[in-house]
Amino acid sequence: MRARVRAGDRAAFAGLYDQNARAVYSHALRLTGNWSEAEEVMSETFLTAWRTRETVDPEGGSLTPWLFGIATHKAHNANRRVRRRLAFLARNPDPRPVEDFADETVGRIDDASRLALVHDALSRLRRPDREVIALCVGAGLDYQQAAEALGIPVGTVKSRLSRARARLARYSLGPALREDVEPPRRRGEKESEAAFAALPLQEETR
Repeated sequence: MRARVRAGDRAAFAGLYDQNARAVYSHALRLTGNWSEAEEVMSETFLTAWRTRETVDPEGGSLTPWLFGIATHKAHNANRRVRRRLAFLARNPDPRPVEDFADETVGRIDDASRLALVHDALSRLRRPDREVIALCVGAGLDYQQAAEALGIPVGTVKSRLSRARARLARYSLGPALREDVEPPRRRGEKESEAAFAALPLQEETR
């Protein structure tokens, strides 16, 4: 797969997209807390991946950590754009009221509230800790894969994850975030039902 992607094999890249698009989107959603921003991040991630395909190391395993690394960076940029947009709106008059579309959006209320709960807790963490918890607990990467995605040592991943778990536990996201358990290698699997009930959101209900 790595050799074919590096060579610009469109069929191979399409397969890479099919295998990882949903996981990349979910990761972006956890980091941005916004469905439309997550969709934009996903699109930008695969566009950047295609443009930089020749930088892929020909040796190695799954390309998922590489994609998550790109997505993490794109999500950070997206959050910066949102902050700038909010700052701009704060300096301008309120927009005119629009029609209430509550009947059309009622099905999203539960997911939106759960997403807001988790995103609020994650936003209290420092950016490096937030990214590690999203990759390891949310996306289910192991230490080595998270280190590859972020371009940092495995030991740094472990220390950031431990620190993030401790802080999230204080935010009532659950005592089940045990520090002695390495994240599973299964992509997208949450580690704690109590701690991250909102992480694998039902995107298909959007």
